[in-house]
Amino acid sequence: MGDRMENEERHTYEYDVVLDGDTAPARVVRMVGKSKQVLEIGAGPGSITRHLQGAGGCEVTALELDADAIKILKPFCRKVVQANLNEADWPSTLAGEGPFDVVVAADVLEHVYDPWKTFKPFKDFLKDDGYIVISLPHVGHNAIIACLLNEDFEYRDWGLLDRTHIRFFGIHNIQSLFEQAGLKIVDAQFVLTPPEESEFAASWQRLTPQMRSQLEDNPFGNVYQVVIKAVPSTAPGDAIELASLGVVRPARSLDQRLRSIARSVLSPGARARIRRMLSRVSGGVSQQ
Repeated sequence: MGDRMENEERHTYEYDVVLDGDTAPARVVRMVGKSKQVLEIGAGPGSITRHLQGAGGCEVTALELDADAIKILKPFCRKVVQANLNEADWPSTLAGEGPFDVVVAADVLEHVYDPWKTFKPFKDFLKDDGYIVISLPHVGHNAIIACLLNEDFEYRDWGLLDRTHIRFFGIHNIQSLFEQAGLKIVDAQFVLTPPEESEFAASWQRLTPQMRSQLEDNPFGNVYQVVIKAVPSTAPGDAIELASLGVVRPARSLDQRLRSIARSVLSPGARARIRRMLSRVSGGVSQQ
């Protein structure tokens, strides 16, 4: 499917992915790999799916509930199954499907009532050498702590406090989530966003300099999302302990800082519209 009509309203969870970027969706695509048979759970309108199928050359079977999202998603999939992850029998809707090289759920588990129960069947869809790729938002980010300290825990239409998030995970809780599902983490990447470049920059700035200084000692305070590769606990190899991983705040170019600031003040839809406008302007200039 080509580009959506310019005047067509985008789905809430439809966004662009720059494949060589440091965002969670880009990292998910790279962690899945190429030419895989993929089960994508909670695929939404296919923002990640289109890259798994396109640049990645993967064959994707998707599970999604939203009928509007499914209409956009279908062209990128071998098959789309409509199912509700909050219902205990959701795995039965995939009877006869698989097994798969990779099971993917990108920023999905925070939206379900019982992520611990929902997550456990994921490994049942894997081939013997298969793996799971998951991304989750990190509630221990310093910007969220700033919101709590300011007594202003405001939900929004997107980001760490997306109003549809009903479960929250710190680093230890993420580790436990995988262990309870009979999985071990074999690779993990932290998506880092300083609080002053997050959607809660204003709340961060309301803290006193002394409070900000103390929070800067929080080793995971800049971790915005966590992207994880996991295998069944019976598979060979050692497990990774997330809490033991070091977090180094990287040097950021001006372009990276501007992109982060844009993320802090603009919704995904607004950023997409700006990118399309700049693309048209750039294309027009190059043709002259």
